[in-house]
Amino acid sequence: MKTEPESFIRENTSLMALPHVPEIQLHLASEAHDLWLKTEEELEEIGLPPPFWAFAWAGGQGLARFLLDHPGEVKGKRILDFASGSGLVAIAAKLAGASHVFAADVDPWAETAIRLNAAENGVTLEFTGDDLVGQTTNAEVILAGDVFYDRDFADRLIPWFRQLASEGHVVLVGDPGRAYLPKDHLEARATYQVPVTRALEDSEVKKTTVWRFLAG
Repeated sequence: MKTEPESFIRENTSLMALPHVPEIQLHLASEAHDLWLKTEEELEEIGLPPPFWAFAWAGGQGLARFLLDHPGEVKGKRILDFASGSGLVAIAAKLAGASHVFAADVDPWAETAIRLNAAENGVTLEFTGDDLVGQTTNAEVILAGDVFYDRDFADRLIPWFRQLASEGHVVLVGDPGRAYLPKDHLEARATYQVPVTRALEDSEVKKTTVWRFLAG
C-alpha cells in the first residue's frame, strides 16, 4: 500500500451514527471530506481501491436493521458477512448475539476500516481477505448487503448463494433494487425505507428489502 490505511481513514472520515441504524457508529466519508471528492485517478495515485468501506449503503443499513430487530436470526450462530465493506452488517450481527462473525472483503483497506469500526462499537470480529465465492463455509448464516450492483459479480454470486442455500445455510441479502438482483428464488423477509445521500444514490430514500435465497 502506498498510503498507511489507519491514519488515512482517521483523517478522511468522521465517526457518525447511521440514520437507519443509530445503534451503530462508523468511520464514514461525507461531502465534508476530501475523500468524497477524489476521482478514480486520484484514488489510484494514493493506492486506494474504490472506498466502498467509507459509505453506509442502503442494502447494508436495511440488513443491519433487520438483524437488530430480529436477533433470533443470528443469535448464537456462526456468521459470514460477505463483501463486508465498513463492517456494518457484521457489527450488527455481533450486537444481535452471534457467537462468531467473520467479515470477508477482498479490499485490503476494508480490514482496517472494519477493525476500527468494530472497536468503536465494542465488538470483536474476525476478518478474511480471501475471495470466498464458490467455496464451502461452516457459517450457519451468510449475510450480504448491496452486492448486486455489477453484472459479472452477480453472475458469480447467484449460483454460489443458491448452492449454499441448498446445503442448508441461511443466505440473507439486503438490496435496494440494484439492477442485477435475481428476481426468482428469493423470499422477502422485511422492507424498509432507508435514508441515503442523493450524491451516492438517485434519491434521498431507498426502498430496501431483506431477501432470503431459496434452494434450487
